[in-house]
Amino acid sequence: MTLRDQPWLASQETRAVITALEAEGGRGCVRFVGGCVRNALLDQPVDDLDLATPLTPERSMKALKAAGLKVVPTGLAHGTVTAVSGGRPYEITTLRRDVETDGRRAVVAFTDDWAEDAARRDFRLNALYADADGTIFDPTGEGLADVAAGRIVFVGDAGTRIREDYLRILRFFRFHAWYGRGEPDVAGLKASAELAAGVRTLSAERVSKELLKLLAAPDPRPAVRAMVEVGVMAEVLPEAEPLTLFEAMVERTDDAALRLSALLPTEADAITSAATRLRLANALRNRLVAAVGDISRGLEEPGVRAMLYAIGRDAFRDRLTRVAASGAVDAAETGRLKAVADSWVRPKMPVGGREVARAGLAAGPETGRVLKAFEDSWIADDFPVTGHDERLKAAIRTLSGPS
Repeated sequence: MTLRDQPWLASQETRAVITALEAEGGRGCVRFVGGCVRNALLDQPVDDLDLATPLTPERSMKALKAAGLKVVPTGLAHGTVTAVSGGRPYEITTLRRDVETDGRRAVVAFTDDWAEDAARRDFRLNALYADADGTIFDPTGEGLADVAAGRIVFVGDAGTRIREDYLRILRFFRFHAWYGRGEPDVAGLKASAELAAGVRTLSAERVSKELLKLLAAPDPRPAVRAMVEVGVMAEVLPEAEPLTLFEAMVERTDDAALRLSALLPTEADAITSAATRLRLANALRNRLVAAVGDISRGLEEPGVRAMLYAIGRDAFRDRLTRVAASGAVDAAETGRLKAVADSWVRPKMPVGGREVARAGLAAGPETGRVLKAFEDSWIADDFPVTGHDERLKAAIRTLSGPS
C-alpha cells in the first residue's frame, strides 16, 4: 500500500529533510512513522511529522546542518533531534530498543532494526512506517488491518507495553476515543484494569494532558464509560461524578474543559482540589470553578445582566451550558438567556474615587465602601445611565449614618 495525495509528503520542505538524511545514510534510510502515517490512512489532518532512521543522532545532525537546515537537539538521550525546514518542525528519532523501563521513562539503545523499533511502540496502528515515496511498511503485520477496523491493540503483550510506560493506559482509552470503533480490545482492557494503579506513578501534567486530549474527541463517551468500568477513572479522577451530566454535555459541546467540568463535583473546593492535583493551568482551574453555579428557571433579564456583570460572559455561557445539560432549563429558556448574554455590553462603573471626593467625602478607607454601596445599588436598579450623583450621595449618607 502507498500513501497518496499527501501534500506534506511531496512538499519542498519535506524533500529537503529527506534528501539531507539520505545523503548521509543512503536511499531508504528514513521513514515517516506513527501519527502522520495513521492519520493519512484515515483521511484525518496530519499535524506532526515524525521520522525514524537508523542514523545516530550525531549523524542526523551532521547531515541536516550540512544541508543548511536548522537542527535542535530535542532529546539526544532518546535519540531525537528536530529539523526545521521552511518553518515546519520534523522530529527525527533513531531506531531504538528498550534496555530498561520503570513505568515512567525508558533507557534505550540504538539499533538499525526496524522490527525492533516497531516492537517497542505502543499500538499496532502507531507502528506503521512510510518511506519517502509513500510506500507503507507494517512490521507487526496487523497495523494496517487495525486502522481499517478501528482497533486499538497493543504491540505484543499489553501488560508488557503498559509496564514500560503507565501512560499507555490513558493513551489506550484516548486512542479508542479518537480512532476506535466498537468495543475496546479485550486484552487491552484487562491489562489496563490490572495495572490501573500504575497511573499514580505518573506526573500530573502527563495525566491531565492525556485526559484533556481524550475529552476533546468527537465522542469520548464509550471510552470514558470503559475507563469507569475497569477502574481507571477512579485513579485519574477519583472525584468523578456519575456520568449522566457528562453524557448530556457531550451532546451539547465539543469543549474539553466543559466536558471535564461535567465529570467534577459542583463544590468549588472539590474542583480546586482536583485541578491542583492534576496541575491544571490556573486559567483552566478558574474556568472550572466559575462554570458551576445555578441559573434559575425564569431568571429575568435584569438578573441575567447582574450575573453577567459579576462573573463575565464566558463564565455565564459555561454555566448556562452546564445547567442546560442537566435539564434544569429547557431549550427555549436556554436560547432566551443566551440571547441576552450575547447582546449585552458590560457597562463601565460610572463613578470612582474622584467623584466620591467631589461629593464631599475625604479620601480614606470609606471611599471603597461608598463605591461598593453605589455599585450594589446601581446593579440592583439594572445599570441606569443617569442619576449617578444622587445615588452616590445616598451611598455616602447610608454609610455615614448611625451604625
